[in-house]
Formats: sequence, C-alpha cells, structure tokens
Amino acid sequence: MRKFIIDTDTASDDAVALVMALQYPDIDVLAITTVAGNVPLKQGTQNALYTVELCGKDTPVYAGCAKPILRNLSTAENVHGNDGMGDIGLPLNGRIPADGHGVDILREVINANANDITLITLGPLTNVAVALLREPELAQKVSHCYIMGGIGSGHGNITPGAEFNVWVDPEAAKIVFESGMPITMVGWDISWKYATFNKAESDDIRQIGTPLAEFVVDIQATLDEYAKAESGLAGFDLPDPITVAIAIDPSIGEFKQYHVDVTTGDGLARGLTMVDILGATGKDAQISVCTSADRKKFIEQLKASVRA
Repeated sequence: MRKFIIDTDTASDDAVALVMALQYPDIDVLAITTVAGNVPLKQGTQNALYTVELCGKDTPVYAGCAKPILRNLSTAENVHGNDGMGDIGLPLNGRIPADGHGVDILREVINANANDITLITLGPLTNVAVALLREPELAQKVSHCYIMGGIGSGHGNITPGAEFNVWVDPEAAKIVFESGMPITMVGWDISWKYATFNKAESDDIRQIGTPLAEFVVDIQATLDEYAKAESGLAGFDLPDPITVAIAIDPSIGEFKQYHVDVTTGDGLARGLTMVDILGATGKDAQISVCTSADRKKFIEQLKASVRA
C-alpha cells in the first residue's frame, strides 16, 4: 500500500479528489488535514468528514489553520456554494474531527513515515508552510509532494495571472516552493484544459448510478454555473481530482523541470507562480511542472473510483 496524506480546503472539487484517493485500491490515506481556503476551516472540515463517511472509510480528519500566515482569509463560496458543496442540501454539520492540530499531524505522519509518504495539497499551503517553519527538515522526509496550485502556462482564475490556492496565502506558497521538498505543481491550466466536463460528460458519470457517482456530479452545481459564466468553460472543471489522479498514476501527466518563484506582493503582483521557462533567472530548476495530461486516463480513473 502506498501511503498518502492529503491537505485540503474541502469544497466540491476537493471532495471528488478525496473520493478518488480513498477508493483507490492500493492507496492508504493515513490522514486528511484541513485548511481554510475555498470555505472557512469549520465548513471545510465538515465537508471532508462527510466525504470520508460517504466512502465508508475511517480515515481521520484533522482541522488545521483557520487563516493564512499573514493575510486575512479570502474564500470562494461564490464558486462552490455557501456550504462549499453546491448548496444541494447535504447534512454537512455535527461531525467531530479527530483530536490534534493539522500542522502537528503533518509533522507526526511525515516523521513516522519518513521517505515513504506522498503529500498531496489541494488548498492554500498554510498548514504545510507552518509545519516547515517549525521543522524545516520535513522537506527531505516527504518522498514527493503534489501541489494543486499555480499556473504553469496561461491565465489565472482569481486574477489575470494567479491561481486561487497560491493567491490566498502566497507567503505560505513561497515557503513551500523554496523548501527543497520534491514537488510537482499541477496548475489550474491543466484543469481547464484536461478536466472540464460539459453536461453530456457529467451526465455520463452520474449515470453510473452509484451514490458516489451521483455525489461527485451533484455537488458541482454552483461550480458549473460559475465556470460557464465567469471562467468561459463548457461546464465545471476539477483541478483537485486531476492532481490526485496524477499523484496516483504519474503517467497521466507530462512534466518539465523549471525554477518557479512565488510573488508575495499586492494587487496584480499577488500570488503569481513565475515559471522560468527560458532559464532567465539562472536559478536551478526546483519544481516539476505538469505541462499536459491524458484526459482519457484521468476520466477512467475517476469513473473507477465511483463504481463501488
């Protein structure tokens, strides 16, 4: 069994990503840590707990940081719904997370499984950055870290050049990107190019007919509206699921090594992932940037996860 730990700001696409990881036969998700981002921490934690329960698993969920390191929290209920899960009436309250703070759990799980643990981040990097500030050597104990965040090439989804997760806590992203941890960045450009679903494609998944198949489509209700109206897409896109798919099966992606800087300014300078494609900075490439993905393989993996 491969060992994963997942850090998430659980909203509608994160929940699908959790389903894919939790249902995959040779993946052992040792812990899920939650962070504020798409929705406030309390709501994101409830959403993760509900998803784990729906999958019939007992994976522990730990609440982490409730705000970015230096900035006020910005959330995305306008994208994912007030409850983060499409506002379709799910009972997303009353569940109790496991004892322990997400930052401490990241440190404990990584140390207990040094060089044998894959870290997947699906939200702002606050929890991971704080763990690294407390224990910088953690960076060398993670076998690989897959980050849904940033832009490999093209436009952003929160400003013209920035992706939401990095934009929410750019200081945290900068700490993680510069930590020396082996990182693969799966930017939002990979999602809108290879993980967008129009109505016919989403209906195809829902018609699998299982509770999980219905769940992963139905919770995209508000995201679907937003994607069509604001992102210029044919339907909802799934950035976190395609990141998990690549972490499970790296053959789904193609990658190039680049130096990537994160800007921590304000306005349009906030949260940019500056990918040095031409080597203009002269700095060593430290990030594996996903440059394309196999959509067919991704959809096959997604469908397999909801058939049970």
